[in-house]
Amino acid sequence: MMNKTLLNPKTQLLLGAGLDVLHFESEEWLDTIAFWKDEVTFFDNLLKKKETSEKKNLEYEKMLKDLDKIYTDLFDDLEYSIVKHEQLLSRIQQGEKGLADADYREKHYHIFLRMDTFTSDFKTFKRIVFDYAKKLL
Repeated sequence: MMNKTLLNPKTQLLLGAGLDVLHFESEEWLDTIAFWKDEVTFFDNLLKKKETSEKKNLEYEKMLKDLDKIYTDLFDDLEYSIVKHEQLLSRIQQGEKGLADADYREKHYHIFLRMDTFTSDFKTFKRIVFDYAKKLL
């Protein structure tokens, strides 16, 4: 019977890579989050401009609340986790006692999973926003 928790081969390769490669991936994550923040701002502006109805629109209000939640909670939390992760790498490279690169690799894997899940969820959210915006055109 196959183990359903098998890692993506890319993930296995990255987790075995040098710390500099993992650092580079962390930097890419921070760039991705910065781009997502720009996208969220764009979506927020788009939805506010397209909303022309005077009546209550629950679908619209829910979308804006979701947008705010994504921006404040998830982006900020994820970004904070990556920055802390990078600080751990710095402490490891400085030879701080009690730290090993296995700690960094384990944390890197957990952040990788969070980024992967969030990427999928954010794509779904963007589809919803796009579908809604199309209806308003």
